[in-house]
Amino acid sequence: MTDNLFQPYALNDSLSLNNRILMAPLTRCMADDELVPTQAMAEYYARRAEAGLIISEATIIRPDAQGYPNTPGLFTQAQIAGWRLVTDAVHQNGGKIFAQLWHTGRVAHPHFFGGGDVLAPSAVGVEGSVPRMRELTYVTPKAVTHEDMAQLVQDYAQAAANAIDAGFDGVEIHGANGYLVDEFLHHDSNRREDEYGGSPEKMARFPLEVVDAVIARIGGDRTGLRISPAAYFNMATDSRDRAVFDYLLPQLEQRQLAFLHIGIFDDSMEFAYLDGRVSDYVRANYGNTLVGVGSYTAQSANDAIGADRFDLIAIGRPFIANPDYVAKVRSGADLVEYADSMLTSLV
Repeated sequence: MTDNLFQPYALNDSLSLNNRILMAPLTRCMADDELVPTQAMAEYYARRAEAGLIISEATIIRPDAQGYPNTPGLFTQAQIAGWRLVTDAVHQNGGKIFAQLWHTGRVAHPHFFGGGDVLAPSAVGVEGSVPRMRELTYVTPKAVTHEDMAQLVQDYAQAAANAIDAGFDGVEIHGANGYLVDEFLHHDSNRREDEYGGSPEKMARFPLEVVDAVIARIGGDRTGLRISPAAYFNMATDSRDRAVFDYLLPQLEQRQLAFLHIGIFDDSMEFAYLDGRVSDYVRANYGNTLVGVGSYTAQSANDAIGADRFDLIAIGRPFIANPDYVAKVRSGADLVEYADSMLTSLV
């Protein structure tokens, strides 16, 4: 039984969801060469509009945010118009959609934006090469100045406004998985000694400035955030990071976001410094709407919601393999198994 998944849910006074299944953000690298969403992308999202809420693939806020080929943007009029095709198609099919706002931070690459600095909290690079373009190896980033950070905050807010202009119902700030906002929250990537590093309060300063700027521009009821206390993608684990999130989570709770979304690849994993699973740690420290994620089946997600471990569930790869995922779960039909080959097309 999966009845819990099909209960409506009010995110706030202005936005209600038809069910508790979210389509997770899924990087597809299918925008055109100007990073404009295409008609094929509009059709792809429209086929999945039965989700209670779609969170778009990560969408860059400005040119130097790009770290992967053909990821869409939200900083030109052409990109805004392209996304309008997507949001119109989703709304025509009865769905709701948030844009995920993204700066890749130290895993950006100058190849994509014509040269210049890669930005990060500290001048600490990552090893390896760019996915899908293995001939490109990562470069050592520039530690952002105060002026850089002030401009980034403005650019996040402008991208949020652009998202609303493009017809999105709201935005999710990507503050997870080793990208720019998340890099400030972890000791491995943030080694600053000024007011943006060293202590939990200082390490959380830039992420909270971004959140506050977006809320000021479009409203807290249309602003979500994704965080990953323990999804160490492109960074080393450090038990001191818990104190940063111990500080951050109550701060976020005060801001009355539309939702907080956990970013982790497998929520069955337990972490000693979090006293167990990530979702349980976040739930214990954050009392507002929480989105779970991390290799859940429909049944295990239903059970977790029933146990009040989180309020909504984000489903990723099964939505790539099954555009009709919601209908199949509702009817109990078999799901198509996801395969990596599916990443090369939009169906």
